[in-house]
Amino acid sequence: MRKGGEGRARLLLVILIVTSLFLITLDLRGVKVLESFKQGTQTVLSPFQRAGAVVLNPVKDFFSDVAHLGRTGNQIEKLEAENAELKTQLLNRKNADGQLKQLENILDLAGTAGYKILNAKVISHGSSQSFSQTITIDAGSNAGIKKNMTVLSQYGLAGLVKDVYPNSALIQLASDPAFKVGARIAGTQQIGILSGRGNRSASLQLLDNSTTVKVGDVLLARGSVANFPFVPGVPLGYVSQVDNSAGAVAQTATIRYYTNFSTLGIVAVVVSGPKSNPGDSLVPRKPQVTPIPTVTVTVTPSPTANN
Repeated sequence: MRKGGEGRARLLLVILIVTSLFLITLDLRGVKVLESFKQGTQTVLSPFQRAGAVVLNPVKDFFSDVAHLGRTGNQIEKLEAENAELKTQLLNRKNADGQLKQLENILDLAGTAGYKILNAKVISHGSSQSFSQTITIDAGSNAGIKKNMTVLSQYGLAGLVKDVYPNSALIQLASDPAFKVGARIAGTQQIGILSGRGNRSASLQLLDNSTTVKVGDVLLARGSVANFPFVPGVPLGYVSQVDNSAGAVAQTATIRYYTNFSTLGIVAVVVSGPKSNPGDSLVPRKPQVTPIPTVTVTVTPSPTANN
């Protein structure tokens, strides 16, 4: 029985091979026998193919959309990361440009007055146990900085060195309520004491009861003996308001500091004062107002026609 089954299988295999060779030979000779067979098969299978497409196409489209969304999400995340990096680079560039401008202005100010300075970067803003308005700079005793040295901003006085460490120093800002500096009204010898208020304003107390002050007057540092702690001529601010209270022993006024203490990025410590008093050479120039041109329009009446 087993041998009979193997014989029939071999016979069937031979028949299939012969039939295949026969059909291939006819197809190669141009006989359209296979074409009819193909068309018939296509006719029978076409409804099933359409049905399969109706069922499978949405599934295929779904997985295609999911894959596309995944790629799109990754692209969006990549673009967001690149955008954040570009924003950071732009901000760093703006900060660097701003600090470079501050340094240029400080060098101009120090060069005009004859101050010998040491530039330093502000590494923190804050307060200490003794003062409420301070900054810390990245230079200290190793660079030659000592206590009670004058500290400059690009516009004038920033503060005074109070604590010194090997590679850093604590600066008391001129805005601190405990800060005081001798001041002189530019263009005169009228003097007073300037005291911080905790912000960009300060109080001026004139020492001479016969002295008068007016809005717009510029205040300069009077300077200390041997230029220590304050060097002379440093711009402080200008008078923004005058107190004319009756019965006051001496006139007082409100001063607007030139220095914006919240935006300090670069400062300079004066390590050596000028050989001579710079006087009023550091008084900030008043901005020049560009006149607006006046446009004159001349209208010439047209001649009236004679009737």
